[in-house]
Formats: sequence, C-alpha cells, structure tokens
Amino acid sequence: MQTKIRDILVTYALPYANGSLHLGHMVGLIQTDIWVRFLKMQGHRCFYICGCDSHGTPIMIQAEKTQTTPEILIQTIRTEHQHDLHDFLIHMENYHTTHSPENKTLVDAIFLSHQKKGNINRRTIKQAYDPEKNMFLPDRYIKGECPRCGAKDQYGDNCEVCGATYTTTELKNPYSTLSGAKPIEKESEHYFFKLQNYTEFLKKWTHAGHLQAEVSNKLDEWFKSGLEEWDISRDAPYFGFTIPGETQKYFYVWLDAPVGYLASFKNYCEKNPKVDFDFFWNKNSKAELYHFIGKDIIYFHSLFWPAILEGADFRTPTAIFTHGFLTIDGQKMSKSRGTFIKARTYLEQLSPEYLRYYIASKLSDKIEDIDINLDDFMLRVNADLVGKFVNIASRSASFLQKYFDNTLSKHLPEPELFKEFALAGKDIANKLEQREFSQAVRQIMTLADRANQYIDEKKPWSAIKDPSQQKNVHEICTMAINLFRLLMIYLKPLLPATAEKVEIFLNIAPLTWIDKDKPLLNHKINTFQPLAMRIDKKQIDALKSTTHETT
Repeated sequence: MQTKIRDILVTYALPYANGSLHLGHMVGLIQTDIWVRFLKMQGHRCFYICGCDSHGTPIMIQAEKTQTTPEILIQTIRTEHQHDLHDFLIHMENYHTTHSPENKTLVDAIFLSHQKKGNINRRTIKQAYDPEKNMFLPDRYIKGECPRCGAKDQYGDNCEVCGATYTTTELKNPYSTLSGAKPIEKESEHYFFKLQNYTEFLKKWTHAGHLQAEVSNKLDEWFKSGLEEWDISRDAPYFGFTIPGETQKYFYVWLDAPVGYLASFKNYCEKNPKVDFDFFWNKNSKAELYHFIGKDIIYFHSLFWPAILEGADFRTPTAIFTHGFLTIDGQKMSKSRGTFIKARTYLEQLSPEYLRYYIASKLSDKIEDIDINLDDFMLRVNADLVGKFVNIASRSASFLQKYFDNTLSKHLPEPELFKEFALAGKDIANKLEQREFSQAVRQIMTLADRANQYIDEKKPWSAIKDPSQQKNVHEICTMAINLFRLLMIYLKPLLPATAEKVEIFLNIAPLTWIDKDKPLLNHKINTFQPLAMRIDKKQIDALKSTTHETT
C-alpha cells in the first residue's frame, strides 16, 4: 500500500562563517542528511535547507585580522563549506547565507510585527567598553582573574578552572583580548524582545511533543525562574543588519540567524517557483517542519525561536531534534591534543561514507555525546562494510560472471528467507524515521551476518565442482545477490555513493524503499567492481599526524 506523500522541510543549525567545518559539525549534518535521504526514498517531498550564520563581532574581528572585508570573508567560508558538504555526500536543496536580501527583508518584517504588537522594549544598560578599540565588548572578548578561585586568563562569563559563572564586572583585573586595555563601563540604549509575553504559549508548546523529553524538562527550570526580556540589539561597530530607523544599532546575530532558515528556503523558492514558500511557513501550514540542532543552542531554538515565529504569525516547528557533542578518542576536540579534525583533513585521508556509517552506528534519538575512537572506527568499518556487507556481493558475483553470463536465475531457492529480509525493512524504516540509527545499523548488520551464513552453509565454491549442482549454485548466488540488494536499500541513506555503484553493478534504476518487496530475477547484471577498500592503519596514523601538524 502506497504511503501518503508528506511535505517536509528540514533544517540544520547554520554553521558559523568564520571558520572551516570540522567533525563536530559533521555529526549533525550527517544525521540530518541520512534522515532526509531516507524520507526521500520513501517517496516523500522533502527539502533540506541550511546556510552560513554570517553576522556578529567575531566575523568582523576575523576579517580585520586577515585584512579583508566581512563580505569577502563570509563568501570565502561559504564556498569552502559547500565543497566540504558536497564531498561528504551531504545533499541540500540550498546552502545560503544570513547576509542576504531575503534575510534582511524577513528580519525587518518580523521585528516590525513584534514592535507593532508591543513586544519590543527600549532601555539603557551598562556594558563593558574597550576605550582603545572604541567598541562594546562581548563576554568572549574580556578576560581576567576568576573572582572565585583567582585563576588567570578566564573569560568574562565563566571560569574553566573551577566552573564558576559570573558577570564581566565581577572579573578581577579584566582586560580586552582585542587591545589589552582595561574595559570601562559605558551606557547604551538597547532593544529588547519581551519573551515573558509568551510564557503561557511556551509552557504549552514545550510540552506538546515538539521536543525531546529531556529538553522539555530542562526548559521548565527557565519557567520557574521566570522568562526575561532578551537583548536583541548590538552597537556599532558590528557586522550585521541595522535595525529599522537606526544607523548605529544592529540586530543581534541570534535574532537573524534562525530567520536564516526562512531566508534560505525563500531563496530556494525564488529559484524554483513550483515550490511555495507560504505553503511551508504560513500559520496554518499542513507541511512538516523539523530543526536539527546541537545541544548548546537549545535555549535559543526552543524558547526564543517559537515565540518569535508565533508573534510574527509564522508557523512553529513540528519538532526540534537535538544531538550531543562529539569527542575524539574520548577527549573533547582540541587543537593542542591533535583531536580537532577539520572536515577537509578527514577527507584527504578517508572515504566520507566510512564516517557517515560510523556516526550512524553511534546515533540515537537521545541527546548523548558520541565518541569517535579512531582504532574502533577502523575495525568497525573493515568488519561491517567490507567484511560483512560488500563480501556478500563479491563472493557471489564471481560465480555469476564465470558460469552464468552475469545473469540472475528465474527463481529464488528460499523465498521465505527473502521475505524475512524484506519484512525487516518495515522495522528498519521505523527506526530510521525515529532517528534510532544505531539500532537500525545493528539490525542491518545482523541480517548481513545471516546472508553470509547462508552462503557459508550452501558452499557454492564446493557445489560448482559437481556439474549436476550448477542450477543450484545459480540460484544460491542469485539469492545472495538479492539479499545484498535488500541490505543496500536499507543502507542507501548512509552510503549514497556506494548505492550508486551497486545500482550500476545490478543494472537497475535508483533504489527506493518499496523495491524491497520484489526480488530481482532473470536479470542481466554487470561485472562486479570493488565497492569498498579496507582502512589501513597507516591512514589512521596519517590522519592523526596531519591533525597535529595543522594545529
């Protein structure tokens, strides 16, 4: 029975445009890509949208350091990101930028809508100011001695030594990391969004199935202490959009960054007129909207963002899916330890599909940190993808080529076994839909073991020596190829490039999920070509070595 076609818009948190993509980014980007590819294989109408988060003080500072303009910097970084995404087989409908005319128009309209409804407040505040650079300083650009333990060179809001949190005014002997000057206090009028006006709406929304349970429970702590006004403006100099009616005040990057989801899709719709922006974003939209994010930006996405959308008469997300952080060999990503691995550094040594598979084998629907143990990574890829999965095809195809003119038999010798593999696809699909990727991978590899066991039991290499057994060998190998084909269907969202090679090998159209229900019989295939190579320890050593050298 054909499932109902769903309209689905999926986003991933916009990577910041002041640096390269690294493996920490790849966890969520790959998770989202696998999910979208799976939905498309189901026949759904699905769009994957993202882009560069391109505003803020760090980009302005980075451009100054590299003696370029913010505009040139963000375009250079965006181009680099696009190359990395392409080479990691991450397919997006659009990878835009928040520094775009679409975003400017949308941010202004959203701000004016809230201002008209009385959700915007203006008041004067005191902030740290660098008298030499003539600019207000975000917390990250102020360092000093921790007011609790006295540790030196701690940031303006928290101590990495004792874990204390505090305000920049509490720091002892503070200094600007930009000039070394001692910050002074200076007054400035700022714009604030009255988040508290949406308290009741957010209490209901955060407990209406849009968030993982642990996120909903965490947000309850904010409701207990009371929601407060959110500062949505920054003073010049700043790289961003000026607030309507102002010349020296800009929207805080965290206001226009999530609006970038709408802007990226708007840009896509303008290039593809058959896709209707309003259909996906209007208040009463029947389409589905999902945000994938890291756990460090839960607060912005789960409180500010739904309130901003609700008050501006846009639809709110169907769900927000949060994932944990990445560690390498059990440690936080660190340049000094050589565990900070850029996406491009990895790609120079290893196949993107190996990391896609390994990350999938670790991911669940929970907000759990995942670890890439490079030795385990090598063993897992070699054992699962080469030793189990590809092995099914390679050991069967040689007989089909040598004895049966690369043609599959007309019948399966054990249709019940095929049926068992095909029926498993329903459970695997459910696990992929629910983002239980690690469970799906385990189930697929259990089936791969079963397929290899089938070949081992039938021993075609022995049976082929008996002329009377040729028909049986033909059917045994056809059976094995069909089991392999089913496994390829289930792994296609994880291994899209391998799937393309298999489709050429099997001489078939691109595989979809419903193809699992019918075997491939009496069909001419092509000569088998190697699908995956074992990872050599030297490649892992080279990756580690390169990482140390480039930090």
